Amino acid sequence: MAVPKRKVSSSRRNKRRAQSWTLSAPNLGRCTKCGELVMPHRACKACGTYKNKVVVEKE
Repeated sequence: MAVPKRKVSSSRRNKRRAQSWTLSAPNLGRCTKCGELVMPHRACKACGTYKNKVVVEKE
């Protein structure tokens, strides 16, 4: 059966348990046409534009 060779230090243990490895929120930008929050390199869901061109027809 596997047994630890030596004690794990408190700093090593705390680094492992730290929240520094959690995912961060995605970066959002503003749509140039309507000002809605949009993920980069995606068409705007509100107005359907990408790089100032209409790529998705919206009603």
